[in-house]
Amino acid sequence: MKRQLIAAVGVAAMVVGLAACSSDGKKDDSSGGSSAAKNFDGKTLTVWLMDGSAPKGWEDSVKADFTAAYPGAKLDIQTQKWNGIGQKVTAALSEGSVDVLEIGNTQTAGYAATGGLLDITKDKSDLGGADWAANLNESSIIDGKQYAAPWYFTNRVVTYNKDIWTKAGIAAPPKTLEEFYSDLDKVKAVAGVNDALYMPGQEWYTYFGLLTSEGGKLAKKDGDKWVGGLESPEAQKAFETYKKLQSHSTTAPKDKDEATPQQKDVFAKGDIGTIIGLGWEVPKPEELAADKIGYFALPGATADKPSSVFLGGSNLAIAQQSKNPELAKGFMKIAMSDKNEGLMAAAGLIPNKTSLNSQVTGEFAKAALPASANGATTPNVPTWTNVENEPNPIKDFLTSALTGDYAAAAKKADDEIAKRLNQKQ
Repeated sequence: MKRQLIAAVGVAAMVVGLAACSSDGKKDDSSGGSSAAKNFDGKTLTVWLMDGSAPKGWEDSVKADFTAAYPGAKLDIQTQKWNGIGQKVTAALSEGSVDVLEIGNTQTAGYAATGGLLDITKDKSDLGGADWAANLNESSIIDGKQYAAPWYFTNRVVTYNKDIWTKAGIAAPPKTLEEFYSDLDKVKAVAGVNDALYMPGQEWYTYFGLLTSEGGKLAKKDGDKWVGGLESPEAQKAFETYKKLQSHSTTAPKDKDEATPQQKDVFAKGDIGTIIGLGWEVPKPEELAADKIGYFALPGATADKPSSVFLGGSNLAIAQQSKNPELAKGFMKIAMSDKNEGLMAAAGLIPNKTSLNSQVTGEFAKAALPASANGATTPNVPTWTNVENEPNPIKDFLTSALTGDYAAAAKKADDEIAKRLNQKQ
């Protein structure tokens, strides 16, 4: 997975959001539906996709299908850079200079709330929405209305150094958290190993997954106000698991996240047994041979279900000010037909329909699939980016709880989360 994906789902500097879509599970119709019968001669559909998102095979296939369905129309797919994209998207939505765009799932609510995205609730069925996985589609629904469509996703998995684990005498990946703790103790005993698990103290995405596993939330609605959820029993129980995992790190800082330094660079040195990360955090073959790296889903309390995960990804959406809304809907149907969504799966991404999971390729993606079924995203509220903005109170909470008093750290974070979520846009 490329670094750009993380920008799509984790960078809070964007003021507002991003979106995606899929196809009909009963049949693969990439013709564009009834829209194709209309005359779109001379029309140009402008589509913005982010750098590193669409595999070339997907883009080529979509272009061919679009040309076949709308021979008189032109498809202009433009690749955008992540740096400064928030302001650029905001301007384009207000000007009507873009028709369809990719937006990160945690920011979709922000763009919808400001009126930038077209309500496609009535078009959901025609776009194949009846078969979209509910947890993947959640970020596209705001106040009961569909403003985007889920496109692709990924999540973190346990990535380990096979040589080190073999030296530790471990023959197979653990099935439960208790087995994982035991394996990490064995890994730590291997000569020359710095960390059995390199996990910085502020790795809040991993904590989010553990919190979701316990049935907790970072924040929830109480009447017409949002309140933080870190003082809950579920949050404290999740933290105990997080603390056990982090205790296997001796060199990872408690006051930094996985990007400071980049944990992929630390893992590439060859003296780290394990990390929990995304696909783009896997070292390049010239840094650490691919056959020396293994993957498995972070285990859960019992062997029948892995720990939950933060689902990062992108949605596709239609601009409210699009000059070609019907043509845009036709493009969306094509883009997320089973054939084209399957190409995303074949590129190692999690598709928006579980029926396409069998087409997922790559060891990392296959390891990510089991946990994606019970994964979740952050609270679907337009002001969520206020929470992610630095200084991120969840990161500060984790550091404070690891080094001091949990109750005090949780209360301070909950107060700050509530304050930021309840701010007016």
